[in-house]
Amino acid sequence: MRRHRAARRRGAPLPVRDGLGPVRLQIAAGPWSTIAEYLIGRFPWDEAGLRQKIAAGEVVDELGRPLHSGSPATVGSLVFLYRDPPRDEIPVPFEAEILHRDDDLMVVDKPHFLATTPRGSHVRETVLARLRARTGLDELSPAHRLDLATAGVLLLTTRRELRGPYQMAFQRRDVVKTYEAIAPYRAELASPTVVRSRIHKVDGVVTAAEVPGEPNAESLIELVGEAGQWNGVRWGRYRLTPHTGKTHQLRLHMMQVGAPILGDDYYPHLTRRAEGDFTNPLRLLSRSLQFVDPLSGELRTFTSRRELAAPGAAPDW
Repeated sequence: MRRHRAARRRGAPLPVRDGLGPVRLQIAAGPWSTIAEYLIGRFPWDEAGLRQKIAAGEVVDELGRPLHSGSPATVGSLVFLYRDPPRDEIPVPFEAEILHRDDDLMVVDKPHFLATTPRGSHVRETVLARLRARTGLDELSPAHRLDLATAGVLLLTTRRELRGPYQMAFQRRDVVKTYEAIAPYRAELASPTVVRSRIHKVDGVVTAAEVPGEPNAESLIELVGEAGQWNGVRWGRYRLTPHTGKTHQLRLHMMQVGAPILGDDYYPHLTRRAEGDFTNPLRLLSRSLQFVDPLSGELRTFTSRRELAAPGAAPDW
């Protein structure tokens, strides 16, 4: 166990390739005794590709030593290899704009529809993979996360050892995050409204839910202006300040006050968006991040240059 913790601290033994790092697997108990049996048992649809990777020396242990087909599949040991990205991954026609870059940080303006990190069917078409390939910064890593559907300010660290201090700043809620949204106009929200609830997210279920119990999520909601009339609805512009960071917190809290965010595919009803449909984005924007830098002590503020498209208007990408 101590050896595996040390491996995690060292980082992956294979370099980033084409903006993508290797996959890290920890061998679990199962009907396998060799590395080949384990990998093929995990990914049976890719047997030929896996055998080629093993033969090419591209499957390694935590020290970077190549594993062979007959290498023992020891429970708890680590395996690293490159997984092939999906061949049918649809290109996202929007780029993340770099707002700030120094030796420690990169801050970008993420567009709607572009995932933050590789996950599921989104691999190369992600902020992280694109920026690593574009800048050559193989240790670039996000200090927090924005949903694929949410646009705006995203902070990344440039070196592995820097990620911890900035992640902790987000976890300790030392970072003031301000969002903007377009939703149905609710005059009563012109005065700041605090919403608290308990949010529960089940792994494998795309939506979260508010459930009975002690609140674990809190948001400040303010109506700041009008966004026009569309489809018979009067729309408003809102400033949202989350004091916690639960999954889909702002979407759920806007639902709770009767103002579901425009363009939401999850709430109030789960709808399936056609692949490659980049119209009608979720009108939610991470407008700014403000925090005292955990390393320099400097007050930092980063602000998005994007604007949410008014209802019925074509987005100006």
